[in-house]
Order: sequence, then structure tokens, then C-alpha cells
Amino acid sequence: MALFDLPLPELRAYRSASGEPEDFDAFWTKTLDEARAHDLDARFEPVPTGLSTVDVHDVTFAGFGGHPVKGWLVLPAGAEEPLPLVVEFLGYGGGRGLPHTHLLWASAGFAHFVMDTRGQGSGWSAGSTPDPVGSAPSYPGFLTRGIEDPYEYYYRRVFTDAVRAVEAARSHPLTDAARTAAVGASQGGGIALAAAGLVPDLSAVAPDVPFLCDFPRATTLTDREPYREVGHYLKTHRGRSEQAARTLAYFDGVHFAARGRAPALFSVALEDQTCPPSTVFAAFNAYAHADKQIEVYDFNDHEGGGPFQEAARLRWLPQRLTT
Repeated sequence: MALFDLPLPELRAYRSASGEPEDFDAFWTKTLDEARAHDLDARFEPVPTGLSTVDVHDVTFAGFGGHPVKGWLVLPAGAEEPLPLVVEFLGYGGGRGLPHTHLLWASAGFAHFVMDTRGQGSGWSAGSTPDPVGSAPSYPGFLTRGIEDPYEYYYRRVFTDAVRAVEAARSHPLTDAARTAAVGASQGGGIALAAAGLVPDLSAVAPDVPFLCDFPRATTLTDREPYREVGHYLKTHRGRSEQAARTLAYFDGVHFAARGRAPALFSVALEDQTCPPSTVFAAFNAYAHADKQIEVYDFNDHEGGGPFQEAARLRWLPQRLTT
């Protein structure tokens, strides 16, 4: 599909109409305090992979509700001193997969922590983390699970897991907590933005074509999944639009971006119908830190910059993590 959203000059000025809940900060403070009442219990088990350039640990830590969450820690082989840390979050439907699919950041000399996403991992890559929390009736997928109440919403658990993942990764003796970045694409980019708003001392954030941003526009502009899950839910559950919007406001990347305290590198694709460009610019334009950049891919859909954006991150991130 050709360009379907606002022209680029208007995108650069666009601001979301998403209303921030008055108790947004109190909600997240309470949520994280409850999570931290559980011992982090981060465990790192070396695993044989047949790879000679990296050392890999199978990680388990306590996320939301003390539930066990899995991850991989991938280190350059033979590392002896603490390394700058890249914490990566994954796209919608995918899980942590196998270690040999996560070689980029360790190859560049970083410690690389990959968080599994609870309940996901049966789409494009396998996961290992169940979500033991049920929800009221929802449309198939994850976007409407618990949408009746922000305290029951699925992404409350995921975003809390993300904060605990940063804490778990930083607890390893070969990671440098003072040099930590959060990265991800699509859903992973949305989770990275949540981490940017909830972890005050990150060194850098790199959300690529981020999902979970500007819900009021996203859920009405595109008919592509996953945002369309909300429309399908409300088509059946008539009269619940206001309640759904209230819940989603606590999880909107625009509001986390407004609390971003680290330099940021975004990317956006102007033909992206999955995460429409205006929703990405909504988060970028709201992002609080002055050191922010956005790479624009004019004729791309949700694949965004792909390997070109990986190269952009490899140029950008070391400047923020090696000083």
C-alpha cells in the first residue's frame, strides 16, 4: 500500500490526543512496588550451544506477581570485565527462540539480554514463559486480555516483567548497570518505551516501528492486526469503548515517552499499516529527552528499516554505551 497516513511534515508536528490518567505515576509505582516485594531470584545457567564466539546463559527471574520469566544472556566468549548491556524485548507473538538467533549485540562487544514475553511464543518463534493469570472474555490475541480493568490488563504484567528483566540483567557480574540500553522492534519497541518511562537511569533507548503507541488513533486508523483486536472486541462488547480507552491509557507509549530520560533512536516506516507512522511520531514527538533521533523509511511497511536499521543502531548505540 502506498502512503496512507499524514504527510511527513504533518507527522513531524503531530501530537496524540491520548489523555494521560491523573494517577498514571501512582498506578505504576504501586505496580512495581508490588513486584519488588518478591525476591528477584535471578538465576543464570550456562548452556552448551556449539557456538565458539559467545557464552550463553539460560535465565530465570521473578517478574510480575513473582511469576518465573525466562530469558537469554548472551556474552562475548571469555568476557572477564563488566560489559555495556543491551536488553531486548520481542515482537508480538514471538518468544525468545534459540540462542544462536541472538548474536548481533554480543558480536559487537555487548552483553545482550533477551526477555521472553509471557504467554507468547507460538507465532514466529518459540517461547518458554507461561502467563498464569487468566482474564475475562477477550478477542483472540493479547491486546484485549483484561481490558476491562487496568489492574487486570495483560500489558501490566508484561511491562512489569520488562522492568524486572532490566534489574535481573544488571545483577549479573559481567554486565555494567551504568551502561544499559533498552531496544526492540514493534511490540518490543513499545515495551522498550515502557522501560524508558519506568527505569529512570537507562543510558539509551532504541524503539523501532513501536507498537502500543497512541491507542486512540491506532485503533481507529488501521484495520490490520493486532490493533484491530480492540475493534473486534468492542464490536461484540458494545458500550465498552470508554472503559477500554481508560484502560489503554495506562499503557500508551506516548505517556511513557513523556517520561523518557535517556537518549533515543526511533525508526518509522511511512507505509506501515501495522504501526501507523502517526502513532510512532506521536511517541517520538512526546519523548522527553532532547537527544532523540528518528530514522524514516519512506517506502517500507512494518519491516521498517530491517538490516539498515540494525546498522543504524550499531553506529548510534556505542556512542551512548561506551563512555
